[in-house]
Amino acid sequence: MARTKEFDPDAALQSALELFWRRGYEATSMADLVEHLGIARASLYATFGSKRELYLKALDRYGEQRGPRIVEELSQPGPALPAVRELVRRFADESADDALRRGCFVTNTAVELGAHDADSARRVEESWNSLETALTSALIRARAQGELAPERDPAALARMLLVLLQGIRVVGRIGSGPARPRDAAAQALTLLD
Repeated sequence: MARTKEFDPDAALQSALELFWRRGYEATSMADLVEHLGIARASLYATFGSKRELYLKALDRYGEQRGPRIVEELSQPGPALPAVRELVRRFADESADDALRRGCFVTNTAVELGAHDADSARRVEESWNSLETALTSALIRARAQGELAPERDPAALARMLLVLLQGIRVVGRIGSGPARPRDAAAQALTLLD
């Protein structure tokens, strides 16, 4: 007779996500995961596979939790440009908040693993493509509604904003204060005038 799991795999995955997000992949050992989750090593392996597989599942979970919210914000009916501006400002404000200094899990993954882990890089690229597509759609709507000048290229602006937002997350990890991200965001937003 098979034994019943003595833990909630969903809660364990969420807890692993939090630990990886805070510490990174390399700085988190299986021993750290066992201690943090309170789950036996054998149960962890049986449920999630290797540390790398658990990390990728945590990254997928993060995307499921965060990605749709941004897409929803950018696709609300009505004026589109205020939502784009609010997103950029929010990224800048969050990067200056000490409580949020852990950055974005996707951006952290790009920096730590993107150059040498194809599966991580693919997930990062999917996340960035989704954000860029949502920004492009919002900016196309903004141009069609007369909020954005007709000569502005929504796709190019969206790509620039994507790069800016990811850079803001990286700069925020250092904790050098609010001036850099907020000034960068303010300058980028002038391109939407």
